[in-house]
Amino acid sequence: MIETPSYADALRILACRDGRLVKVVGFASTAARTGYALAGSGQLATTSLRDMREAILGFGEDVLRRMPELRGGVDRHTRTQRLAAAHAVVVVTAYFEALGAVPLPFTLEQLDRGEPISHGVPTRERFARLVATMLVRPLPTPEPHVPYADTREAVERVFQRMSEAVAGYVGGLAVWDELTVDDQLLLPRLLAEGPPARALRRYEDDYRSLAIDSHEFGVRSLVTERPQPSTALSRVAWLLADLAPPRVGDRPLIHRVRMAANALDQPLLQAGKLPEDVSLPLLGEGYLSPRCRVAELTRDSAPADRGWWDEQRPLADLEAFLAGHLTSLRATQAPLLVLGEPGSGKTKLAEVLAARLARSEFLPIRVELGAVRARAGIAEQIEQAVAAVLGEEIGYADLVAAGDGAMPVILLDGFDELVQGGVHRYDYLERVREFQASEAALGRPVAVLVTSRTVVADRIRFPEGLLALQLRPFDDEQVRQWLDIWDQANRALLARRDLRPLPAEAALVHGEMARHPLLLLLLALYDAGGNALQHDHGPLARARLYEVLLRDYTERETGGAQRVAIDQELVLLGAVALSMLARGSQVVTDEMLRRDLPALCHGGEEEPGEDEPRTDWARRATGRFFFVRRNGHAFLHSTFGEFLVAWLTMYAVRDLDRRRRLLGDEPLALVQAVDDDLLYAVTSHSCLAERGPIIGFVLELLDQVPSEVRARCVEQLAGLLRRSLHERPRRHFTGFRPVRHTMTRRLAAYSANLALLVVAAAEKPVTVSSILHGPDHLERWTSLTYLWKGQLGQEGWDGLVTALSARRIMTDGVEDVLLGAVPDGTGAGIGASTGSGMGDVVVAVATGQAPHHRRLLDLLVRAVGEGRSLPYPERAGILEELLRAGSVRTPAIYAALGGLWRDEDGDREELRPLLEAMLADPADRMATWDQLVKAGIPESALWEIHQDALLPGDPRRLD
Repeated sequence: MIETPSYADALRILACRDGRLVKVVGFASTAARTGYALAGSGQLATTSLRDMREAILGFGEDVLRRMPELRGGVDRHTRTQRLAAAHAVVVVTAYFEALGAVPLPFTLEQLDRGEPISHGVPTRERFARLVATMLVRPLPTPEPHVPYADTREAVERVFQRMSEAVAGYVGGLAVWDELTVDDQLLLPRLLAEGPPARALRRYEDDYRSLAIDSHEFGVRSLVTERPQPSTALSRVAWLLADLAPPRVGDRPLIHRVRMAANALDQPLLQAGKLPEDVSLPLLGEGYLSPRCRVAELTRDSAPADRGWWDEQRPLADLEAFLAGHLTSLRATQAPLLVLGEPGSGKTKLAEVLAARLARSEFLPIRVELGAVRARAGIAEQIEQAVAAVLGEEIGYADLVAAGDGAMPVILLDGFDELVQGGVHRYDYLERVREFQASEAALGRPVAVLVTSRTVVADRIRFPEGLLALQLRPFDDEQVRQWLDIWDQANRALLARRDLRPLPAEAALVHGEMARHPLLLLLLALYDAGGNALQHDHGPLARARLYEVLLRDYTERETGGAQRVAIDQELVLLGAVALSMLARGSQVVTDEMLRRDLPALCHGGEEEPGEDEPRTDWARRATGRFFFVRRNGHAFLHSTFGEFLVAWLTMYAVRDLDRRRRLLGDEPLALVQAVDDDLLYAVTSHSCLAERGPIIGFVLELLDQVPSEVRARCVEQLAGLLRRSLHERPRRHFTGFRPVRHTMTRRLAAYSANLALLVVAAAEKPVTVSSILHGPDHLERWTSLTYLWKGQLGQEGWDGLVTALSARRIMTDGVEDVLLGAVPDGTGAGIGASTGSGMGDVVVAVATGQAPHHRRLLDLLVRAVGEGRSLPYPERAGILEELLRAGSVRTPAIYAALGGLWRDEDGDREELRPLLEAMLADPADRMATWDQLVKAGIPESALWEIHQDALLPGDPRRLD
C-alpha cells in the first residue's frame, strides 16, 4: 500500500505554529510506538479535549488561509506533499468541528475535569490513546483512479472510527457513571450518527474549496467525466500548465533531454523509408487517447487474463488521470504499469506523454528496455538511455541535479522484452519501487511508468500498491475519428491516383482488427495501394493483412516484381526476424545481419564466387519501410517480426511439401529422405511458442492452406518428428548460427516445433500414438518431453506448455495422449487456454511421466471434477509426489503451493520438506525462489527453510 499522511504528519509538513498541539500529538505518536510508560507522561501537555478541538479548528483555518503560500515557490513533490497534508487537515478539522456542535449527553468540558477514573487506566494515558487513534493513523487522500464517491466513503469510515474512539474514551471516565442507563445505551448510536454526518457535510464544503484553490484536486475530479475528443494527450499539457507554469531557462544539458523527448512533429510511425504515395499523420495529430481500465493489483489479481480486466473500473478520462497521477503521492512511491496487446499503442503512449511533459515542471526520460542492458540496475538503464540520446555519458544523480528541481518521470518502455528475452527479471517492478524509495530518501523523488504486453503479466511479481492500466481497443467513434485524421492527411494524395481514403464502414467490417491502433493504420496503408478494402468488404485476417501489406509494398518498391522475387524478399525479411528471435532480442546489428543473412538466403552455400557481385545484405534487408534504427535495426513493430518468423516457417513447410511432390513416384522416392534442411535451419534455434503471437500467425496462415495439403504436411512433419533425433551426416544452411547452441538444444527446439506444427496443421486432434508409431509411443513421448523441458529454457518450456493443449485418454484399454483438444473435446487446442488452469500439469505429467505418476494425476483431476475437498495432508502429499518423482515445476504447481501456504486451516510444517527440496538445487534456486515468492510464500520463510537445510559449519549458514 502507498503511504498517506496522518494528521501528525500534516502538522510537520505544514509547519504548525501551535506548539501545544504539536507536543500533544507528538507525545501520542511516541506513546503509540513505544508504549505510554516509555514515552514519559510528563510530556503530555494537556488532557483537554476542548482545548485540543479549538487548536485543531484554529490550525484548519490557518491552513486554508495559507494555501496560496503553501502551494507557491516549491518543487513538484513538496507541493504534492503539502496538498495531501492539507487534505488530512480538512478531514480532521471537519470531525472536531462536528464533535463540539452536535447534541450529546455531556459536554467536552465535562470530559476534561480530570476526575478519578472508572476502569483502571489513568486518564492521561487514555487521552494519549485517543489522540493516537484519531490523529496519528494515516488518512485517506484523493487519487485520480478512485472516484470521489469512494474517497468520501473512506473519509466517512474514518469519522466512524473516530466516534468509536470517543465512545471508548468516555466509557473509561467518571462522567460515564453520571449518565443515565438510557444515555449509556444511546451514546454509541448518537456518536455514530451525529458527528460523522455533520463532519461529512463540512468535509464536502471544505474539499470543494480546496479543489477550487488547488487545481490538483480539481483535476482528479475530472477523471470520472467523459472528455471531449482530443489528440496526442493535448489536455495533459494544459492541465499541468494550470498546476504550474512551464519551465524556462533550463541548463543546456536538460534542454537537450527535453528536446529529445519532443517527438510530436515526427510521423506517427518512425519508419526507415516512408511510402511515397501516402502521408503518415504526425504523432501530435494522429495519436488518439486510448480507452483504459484501471486496477490496483494484489496477489489475487489476474492482469494477464482479459476477462479479469472486464470486471475492473473503466477510466473515462485518461489525460486527467495522468495529470492527477503525476501530481499524487502514489507516483513517487510505486510505478504505474501500462499493459496492452501488441499494437495497442503502449510505446506511442510513452512517446506522447514524454513529449507533453517536456515543457512542464517534470523531466521526462524514456528508456527503451530492449536497447539497454537487461540485467543492469534501474539507474544504470536510465544512464544508458540518456547516453544514447545525448551521445555522452552522465550519471543519474548529476542529471537530476542539473534539472534544478524538475521531478524526473522515467518511462520504462517494453518490459516484456526483458521477460521474453530469457532474463529472469520477475522482481523488476519491485526493483523499480526500491529505486523510487532510495531516491526519495536522498531527496530526489521520481515517478516511473512501465509499459508491457499483457501476456507477460503472469510472470511478474507485483509490489503492494501497484496501479495498472489496461489499454482497450478503439470504439466505433474512435475508429471514425482516426480515419478522419487519415482522410485529412491523404485525401489530396490519393485523389491524384483516383483513389479515396478508407471510410469507417469499410474498416469496421474487419472487426477487432480495425479497433487496434497499429492494425487500423496497416488497414489504411493497405487500402491506400488501390482501395482494395473498399472493393472487397469481407473480413481480413490479421496474418493476411500483414502478408498483403508486405507484398504490396515490396512489389511497389521493386517495380512490379513477380511472385517468386517477392517471396525471396519476404524470405530475406523473415531471416532478419529469425535472427532476432534466436538471440532473444528485438534489435540486430549490421554485423549480425552480414553474417546471418547470406547463410540462409544464399542457397545455403558458402561465400559467393569471385565473379559474383558482393551484396550488402544488411542494407538490402533493412532499407525498408518496416525498419527503424535503435542501436541497430528493429522492426517498425515487434508484431512484424513475429509474423515474418511464422511466414518463414510456413514457407519452409510448403517447401518441404513441394520437394516431396517433385519426387512423386520416382524409384528413389521410396528410399530417399525428404530434404528438411531449410525447415531445420528455421526452427532449430528457438521454440516458436516463446512468442505467443507467432503461433497465432501460424494458425492463421494454415487457414489459407487447402485441406489436402495440410494432411500431407501433417504426415511429412510427423515423419520428421519420429526421425528428428537421429543423426544427419550433412545439411545445408549450416552457416546460419545466430547463437551457438549445443546440438541437444537445437534438436530439442526442432522436435518441439515439429510437434507444434503437426498439431497446428491437423484439422482435428491427433494422438501421440498416431505420430510416434509403435507400442512404446508413450515412452518415446516421455523422452521428448524431458528433452524439451531440460533444453528449451524457461521461456521456451512455458511457451510450449501454454500453446500445446493435451489430455490423457484410454482407447480399448490402451493409454494414449490426445494433442490439440481442449477439455470440452473440441479441436484446435493449440494456443488455446485449457480453461481449467491445469494445462501445464497435463502437458508436464500426463504426457511425459511414468504410469504411477499419471495415476496420481488422475486422482487429483477426479477429486477436482467430483468437487471433493481433499484434506490438507493429502493435497500436500500429491504435490510432493509431483515435485519429487515427476520433477514438475510449472506455474500451476507454484500457485498450488502458495494456496496451501495461505490456507489458515493447514499446517505449514507439512510443506517445509517440500520447499527445502525445491530450493536444494543451486542452479534452479533463484528462479524457484522468485516463483515461490510470487505465489505468496514470504521470502523470510524461504530464507529460514534454506538456512535450516544447511549443514552445521557451512559458511553460508548464519547461526
